[in-house]
Amino acid sequence: MDEVIVTRPAEHVLVITLNRPDKMNAINAELADALLTALTGFDADPSLRVAVITGAGRAFCAGRDLRQRAEDQAAPSPPGAELAEFLAGHPGDAYSTLVTNKPVIAAVNGYCLGGGFELALWCDIRVAAEGATFGVPEIKRGFFPGGGGPQRLARIAPQSLAMEMLLSGDPIDAEHALRAGIVSRVTPLAEVVNTAIDLARSIAANAPLAVRAVKEVYAHATDAPLAEALRFGSAFRWMVGQTEDAKEGPRAFSEKRPPDYHGR
Repeated sequence: MDEVIVTRPAEHVLVITLNRPDKMNAINAELADALLTALTGFDADPSLRVAVITGAGRAFCAGRDLRQRAEDQAAPSPPGAELAEFLAGHPGDAYSTLVTNKPVIAAVNGYCLGGGFELALWCDIRVAAEGATFGVPEIKRGFFPGGGGPQRLARIAPQSLAMEMLLSGDPIDAEHALRAGIVSRVTPLAEVVNTAIDLARSIAANAPLAVRAVKEVYAHATDAPLAEALRFGSAFRWMVGQTEDAKEGPRAFSEKRPPDYHGR
């Protein structure tokens, strides 16, 4: 059985399930490679508009497989090998630095820790199950969160909470994550995946180019000065306004029917 199971429960929506339930979906090399393959395939497929990531069993993802990490550290490596590997790396070589212009939703069931929490933070939207647990416990194990946790948490959570989580390694529950804006919804466990899929369907029903443009403008707005971000958004608004979908929306409204968008 594949480490990552990919299904299509609805048109234009892809569900990616991390499938190491006996290991709480801890990330080993095989799972990391399979996840990157699934995400790059999603990004390249024009028929897919939104992805949902979830975990099999009682965890979304418990983070890095520490047994494999210990084995990797025990293996001898030439001096400077890690630095050489870092310098030779490319942002697209890891799922944590992959850039996709399509929305991705995390349906967080159970434990969401370490690299699993970083994966959820990488997603655009996070929906949590009641009882879900979020944390960056790497510091308790003597190493650094290397999947973008500190950088993304700094952009999402209040400063004091982010620093508390990063420096203590202690987890928070789903309700705390909701109050802090780390997740947008909390649902019963049995409903979390379907809630995320329904949200994905709602997004996928919108004009694809407009969705992609809004995501890019939002990403730019988090770093750029307001005046620059507004000018950037105005350019995208004009470009999207020239598309066939921008004409289809008002036409469908006037004809009292659902719009039929094609990403053109």
